[in-house]
Amino acid sequence: MFMEAISSRVYSNAGGALPHQIRVVFPIVVMAVAMTLGWSQPVAAQSSDVYMCKGAGGVPEYRNGNPGNSKDCRKLNLPDVVTVPGGARSGGASGGSGGKAPAASPASFPRVDSATQKSRDGERRAVLETELQTEEAKLAGLRAEFNNGEPERQGGERNYQKYLDRVAQMRDDIARSEANVASLRRELSGLKD
Repeated sequence: MFMEAISSRVYSNAGGALPHQIRVVFPIVVMAVAMTLGWSQPVAAQSSDVYMCKGAGGVPEYRNGNPGNSKDCRKLNLPDVVTVPGGARSGGASGGSGGKAPAASPASFPRVDSATQKSRDGERRAVLETELQTEEAKLAGLRAEFNNGEPERQGGERNYQKYLDRVAQMRDDIARSEANVASLRRELSGLKD
């Protein structure tokens, strides 16, 4: 609408004698100039007032700025936002510590003596080994029942699809159990002696 008004104004001032190219290109040039001028101007600060209004069905809506003379809106008193610039980082673009020693823990931080920690590590190892033995026994039982992909058919499996579904479920159970065994072994290998 704005471009049409400018274009028609220039066209009428020229006595209707503008060539077609100018009539087509002129609005584009005017728009480019307007956008450039608009971008170079500082942006006005937006209102920091926040209003809570009742929307459709009583659902609250939050709006910035003055909602007009709406009776169902009230201004919220929110605390100001405070930003604190971060400290300078060392260590280059990766943000690493650059070889610095780790930060010391506060004096009030609870400490565990080495004997207690060894006892806890031993208990953890025992629990993991027990879980590993249980999972390995379960895996051996599943493999025996699976019978290399040809488990015994059960009485309720007259329908062959039920048998195939059970075989597929057994494959999934074996794969899950193998993953559990591998995970427990990884965790045990990561423990300190």
